[in-house]
Amino acid sequence: MALMHYPVVNRNGDIITSAVTNLDIHDMSRAAKTYGVKAFYIVTPLMDQQRLVKKITSHWTEGAGAEYNPLRRKALELVNIKSSLNEVVGDIYDRCELFPKVVVTSSKNFGPKLVIDNFRTMLQNSGTYLLLFGTGWGLTEEFISAADYLLEPVKGCTDYNHLSVRSAAAIILDRLFGI
Repeated sequence: MALMHYPVVNRNGDIITSAVTNLDIHDMSRAAKTYGVKAFYIVTPLMDQQRLVKKITSHWTEGAGAEYNPLRRKALELVNIKSSLNEVVGDIYDRCELFPKVVVTSSKNFGPKLVIDNFRTMLQNSGTYLLLFGTGWGLTEEFISAADYLLEPVKGCTDYNHLSVRSAAAIILDRLFGI
């Protein structure tokens, strides 16, 4: 799975590169580890943000944090830092010798959606898939339309629909892999 920081939009609809947040790295890597995700990519083209991710993850995988909290170390060892989706796809190909099908998430109503139960079945049957989450106010419409699949959004029992990306990721992973 990957957390995309570009290309995403801000509240005004402008295409931006969003800032990396410590909580997203920690919470999403822990959810990924809990549900058996093979790798968790943080995608940002900004070198200063890549250095920040490396500093955060290395503290917990190599530094004092690794001794203090070995469980967090195991989760943060899943983190890979890449500059673009193409780099992520290339890394997955190198690992699996297959190009992944790209599945994007969005809380917005774009085109046809892949139902979560159908995606769960696809994951159980075969293939390699890359599940993408967007930061900011979500992935760009052009980026979403270029994906292989658009996963149905997480919906609550109210009209309010503005979950943090880490909450949405945890819910989706539980719906896909939970018992």
